[in-house]
Amino acid sequence: MKKFSIKFYQHRKIYIGISLAIFAVGIICNLIFGTELDIDFRGGALVEYSYTGTVDQETVDQAIADALGQPVTVTITDGLTDAAGNSTNTLTISLSGSDGISLDDQQAIDDQLAAAYPDSTFEMIQSSSVPPTMGSMFFAKCLVAVGLAAVLLVVYVAFRFRKIGGMSAGVMSLVALFHDVLMVYFTFVIFGFPLDDNFIAVVLTILGYSLNNTIVVYDRVRENRRLLGPKASYEELVDTSINQTLTRSINTSLCTFLAIAVVFIVGLVFNLSSVTTFALPMMIGIVTGCYSSVCLAGPLYVMWQNHKQKKRAVAETK
Repeated sequence: MKKFSIKFYQHRKIYIGISLAIFAVGIICNLIFGTELDIDFRGGALVEYSYTGTVDQETVDQAIADALGQPVTVTITDGLTDAAGNSTNTLTISLSGSDGISLDDQQAIDDQLAAAYPDSTFEMIQSSSVPPTMGSMFFAKCLVAVGLAAVLLVVYVAFRFRKIGGMSAGVMSLVALFHDVLMVYFTFVIFGFPLDDNFIAVVLTILGYSLNNTIVVYDRVRENRRLLGPKASYEELVDTSINQTLTRSINTSLCTFLAIAVVFIVGLVFNLSSVTTFALPMMIGIVTGCYSSVCLAGPLYVMWQNHKQKKRAVAETK
């Protein structure tokens, strides 16, 4: 009985087309909805209240705008269940600015809310502020950390797999990593999550996770080059290697995905937004990381090697 084998290189155009189609959707959503930066990156202030009773969005907007003398963004969320199983109503105020929010501003907000809703009890849950310059510096440092991590990972791949064309393997792994980073970014955009420290944490985690899957494939390619000999084509070499590691890649990704899915469900049930905004993009990143390692990195590596062989053949005929 012939063993089932997937022709990954033969179907490379389908895989590349799927990724390009998703990128197109992500770009369109980005143009429509834009990219929102958290106050950690753009600077500003965030104040969150819990309250009882019922409030009106328009009345609250006007009361807080009168208290601060500037436009603000107010989000009202009713009937959320916290970790203790209690149902709470929350009111979140966010504003941009260089001075943050002072104690006098907080007192003015308290007075305006009490005047507008005397029968409701407003209690401050948290208050934080970040200067814009500090936020932009933090964002720049995070981007440098992501870029440096990507470069070091590529250098490692190029050195470790130098016997099978380490530079081409490293560059194609970088393409796969860039693919995964974009997928995570589009996840934040499509679901309306602000880019914050969770975004950087997810990206750095996926960089290492995705590259690990790619290294497993390249390691098998190097071993099969020794076993199959120099006469074996790169297409046969890579397809054989990916099929041999496919079960391992899927099982590892599936186990990790299920574990993160449990974390996401718990965060969703108990209204832990900091958990859900990490877990959901992480789940998407795990899927795309496995996909890019299996369906993109290997076929792209074969395309590079075939191109080099054609150039060498043309040079020898001259």
